[in-house]
Amino acid sequence: MRTFGPLFFLEAPLTHRTMSDPDLDFTVGESGASATYPMQCSALRKNGYVVLKGHPCKIVEMSTSKTGKHGHAKVNMVGIDIFTNKKHEDMCPSTHNMDVPSIKRIDYQLININDGYMCLMSDTGDIREDLRVPDSEIGREIEGKFEAGDEFMVTVIAAMGEECAVATKVLASK
Repeated sequence: MRTFGPLFFLEAPLTHRTMSDPDLDFTVGESGASATYPMQCSALRKNGYVVLKGHPCKIVEMSTSKTGKHGHAKVNMVGIDIFTNKKHEDMCPSTHNMDVPSIKRIDYQLININDGYMCLMSDTGDIREDLRVPDSEIGREIEGKFEAGDEFMVTVIAAMGEECAVATKVLASK
């Protein structure tokens, strides 16, 4: 330890890492795709998607105010959270950018419900059992149809690292 007046400095050994170090693991990684992308506020439309206060929302109301003495028209937006159905509001100058969530919609066939988790099969035959039955009207509809023995598809929506079942539809007969 070195001292310079009232200051103390700890001497730490310098370590040099290279890509060939055996303890670095590159076998699994993210694609690097962002969960959101920017879009100018004035380009957003009703029934589109936007991130309001950190929540991915579907825009249900939009209004633009006139340009004021400071030069920017403001856009007032009301959106419904796509996962919780809670209402969020925000206001933004029309020339500024807002984040738009990258939304992925996938249909799965429901195979089973076990301890509140759905067993779902994709079109390619992949099985997933990590999605909980939602605690909402859709969740009650899924459980009711499953108990009645119906064959149906569950639509799962994914955005910003979250996933949720949002709809059901009858399986097309072959």
